Amino acid sequence: MTISMYLSTVPRFTNTLGNLSNILDKARAHVEAKKIDAAVLPAYRLFPDMLPMSSQVQIACDSAKGAVARLAGVEIPKFEDTEKTLDDLKARIAKTVAFIQTVQAGQIDGTEDKEIVLKRGDKEVRYTGMQFLLGHALPNFYFHVTTTYNILRHNGVEIGKRDYLGTP
Repeated sequence: MTISMYLSTVPRFTNTLGNLSNILDKARAHVEAKKIDAAVLPAYRLFPDMLPMSSQVQIACDSAKGAVARLAGVEIPKFEDTEKTLDDLKARIAKTVAFIQTVQAGQIDGTEDKEIVLKRGDKEVRYTGMQFLLGHALPNFYFHVTTTYNILRHNGVEIGKRDYLGTP
C-alpha cells in the first residue's frame, strides 16, 4: 500500500492536535488541583531564550494549517496570537483542526512535486511538496508539539508517552 500526501498530513495533524488538546486538559486539571495561577503554564519557557508554551502551541497549529493549505493551494487562515490560557490554546487547536478537515484528499494527493516557496525574511526557500512535508512541515510541527509536552511534563503535569501518541 502506498501512503499518500493526504494521509501524511490531515489525519496525522488531526490526530496529534487532538492528543495535544487532551494533554492540555490534563494540564488544566493539574493547575486546578495544585491551585496554580492559570496564566503560569502558557507563559512558561524551558530556557530563557526559548518561546513560551503558548507560542509552542500556536506554532504547532500554524505549521499544520500552513502545510495543509500550501499543499492544497488554498489560503492559509490567519489566527491572531492572543492566546493566554489553556482554554484559549485548546480553542486554537480546535480552529486548526476544523480548518484542516475542510481540505479533501484530492486537493493534496499528487502534490509530491508541487513547488512550495517559503519566505524567510528577504530570502525565498524552494521545496518540492514532498521535501516541504517531510523535511520541513512535519519536523517543525512535531518539534513544537514535543516542546509543549516537555514544558508541561517539566512542570509536573502527569502525562506520558501514551498521552503524546494517543491512538494513532
